[in-house]
Amino acid sequence: MRKSVDRAYPSAETFHRVSSHFADYGITRIARQTGLDRLGIPVWCAYTPNAKSIVVANGKGLTDDDARTSAAMEALERAVACDPQLSSITMSQLELTRRGRPYDLLPELLAAGRDVGGTDENLEFVEARDLISRDAVLVPRDAVSLDRTTPNPRYWKSSDGLASGNTEEEAIFHGLLERIERDATALWHVKSPAAQDASAISPDEFESKIIDELVGQIRDGGVSLRLFDITSDIGIPTIAAYIGETHALTTGSPRYVDVTFGCGTHPNVSNAAVRAITEAAQSRLTYISGARDDVYPETYLRPLPDAIRRLMMARPGTLSPRRTVIGPKSVVDLLAQCGLSRLYSVRLSDPELPFVVTKILAPELENPPGGRKFRYGARAVAAVLSQ
Repeated sequence: MRKSVDRAYPSAETFHRVSSHFADYGITRIARQTGLDRLGIPVWCAYTPNAKSIVVANGKGLTDDDARTSAAMEALERAVACDPQLSSITMSQLELTRRGRPYDLLPELLAAGRDVGGTDENLEFVEARDLISRDAVLVPRDAVSLDRTTPNPRYWKSSDGLASGNTEEEAIFHGLLERIERDATALWHVKSPAAQDASAISPDEFESKIIDELVGQIRDGGVSLRLFDITSDIGIPTIAAYIGETHALTTGSPRYVDVTFGCGTHPNVSNAAVRAITEAAQSRLTYISGARDDVYPETYLRPLPDAIRRLMMARPGTLSPRRTVIGPKSVVDLLAQCGLSRLYSVRLSDPELPFVVTKILAPELENPPGGRKFRYGARAVAAVLSQ
C-alpha cells in the first residue's frame, strides 16, 4: 500500500476513516471517471447534490485509491466550508480597536462592488491563527465561508486556500502550497509571451520514472504535453502543464476544451510536476464527462485562444535547481522571508471529525480570477512593471 510523503495515512486508509461521514455532508456518490478518457490517468469524482457550492468535486492521483480519496476529500472540504463550525462575534471596527483585539478586514478579498463598511458598522468575525506570529487575529466570517447561496456577499466566495488533511498540520501545509501555486500562476500569466515561452522545460529534466510513465501514457493517447517552470520569487517549485489533442493542434481549428491546464506546487520539483500533469488530466476528464455544474455548453464551442496555441509550440529548456523545504513551518518561514506579514489559518471543521479542514488566507499573495473588487495585487503590478 502506497503512502504519500505528505500524508499521515495511506490514501485508502484515509478514505476508510472519512467515508462514514459522507451522508452527514450530503455526499451521495463516488465515481471512477478514468475510463472515459484514453489516457488512463486515474480521475474520480464525488457528488453532493444539495451543495451550497458546486455539486461535483474531482480528484486525481497516480492510483485509483489516490484519486478516489482526493475526490472525497475535496467534496468534504467544500461541504464543511459551506457551513463551517465556527464561533463568531459581531462587533464594529471601533469596538475591536477599543478592546485591543487584532483584526484584518482582508480588503483584497472583497467581492466586486463591495467595501469593508464604516468603522461603526457591526461585522461578524471569526478567529484565525496568524501563522507567522502565532497570535489570534479576527477575520470576517464571510471571507472564509464558501456558501454561494449567501445573497450579495461582501467577500469573494472561493475555495482558494481551502484544504483538508488527516491532521491540522497536513491541511495547513497543503493550503499553503495551493496559495503559493495560485500566486505563481497569476504572476506567470502577466509575463510577456517571450518570458512564458522561455520557461518551458522538458519532462526528461526531472529524471523521474513516474513522470516518464505519465508522459508515455499521454503520448500513447495521441496527446501533446508542455511543461513550464513557473516558480515565483518565493522559491517553492511550481510547475504548469498543458495537455492537448495533437491532431486538433496540428490540423483544423482546435477548441478551448482540446487543451487543458494543470498546476502543482511542492518542495520536491518532481512531485510538483506530477501534480500538474495529473491535474491537467483531471481537467480534461472534467470536459469529457460534462458533469460539473460550473462548465457550460458554450464552453465547448469556444475556439482555443492563440496564446495557448503558442504555448503548446514552446521549445523546452533545462530545469534550474530549486529550493527544498519540508513542512508548514518551513513554508511559513520562507513566505515571511519574502516579505509577507499577513498569513492566517482558520480551522473550519469540528474537532471530533477524523479529518481537518482549514482555510488559508494569504491576502498579500495573488489570487486566481474571480468576482473580486481587485483583480490584481501589488505583486502582480510589480511583476508587470519589472518587465
